[in-house]
Amino acid sequence: MNRQSISLGGIICKIRVGIALFAGLAVWAAAGEAGGREFVAFSPTYPAGTIIIKQSERRLYFTMGAGSAVRYPIAIGRAGEAWQGETFVEGKFVSPAWSAPWAVLRDHPELSRVIPGGSPRNPMGAAAITLNLSEVAIHGTTVNMRKSVGTAASYGCIRMYNEDVMDLFHRVGVGTPVVAIP
Repeated sequence: MNRQSISLGGIICKIRVGIALFAGLAVWAAAGEAGGREFVAFSPTYPAGTIIIKQSERRLYFTMGAGSAVRYPIAIGRAGEAWQGETFVEGKFVSPAWSAPWAVLRDHPELSRVIPGGSPRNPMGAAAITLNLSEVAIHGTTVNMRKSVGTAASYGCIRMYNEDVMDLFHRVGVGTPVVAIP
């Protein structure tokens, strides 16, 4: 089986092409429509196909055009870790392995340096949408960390329910603009 290994600013993602894609789709299909996503009216200020992260709301919007968007609940970076500004989607990975950044290992030295994709302990969850920022991704979560969605709890990443990150994964492409606002 073909194996792909990618290092992006401290995030190491390893997937087995084919098997990982199937496993990620199975997680998404098993989750059904149970995610927190909603279709809502949204200001046409941003063009269709843009990800907007509204930190004060703890919500991510994917603009659909014609004044509409898909809205998802998210966890944002905790105090001092949240970022604002503009970037873009740099990569998309299903069931990626996770390599703990130094800041996480500093605070949690008991963690493994690398947690394989598909592991129930992997904080990346079902998929990761990496951004053109060092060690920042929009990603799924573990069962134990689901309760953090809606809070400021991460080290800068945008955390989503697995079923929602899989939905967003299929809507965006590499190069999709991402805007984080207060």
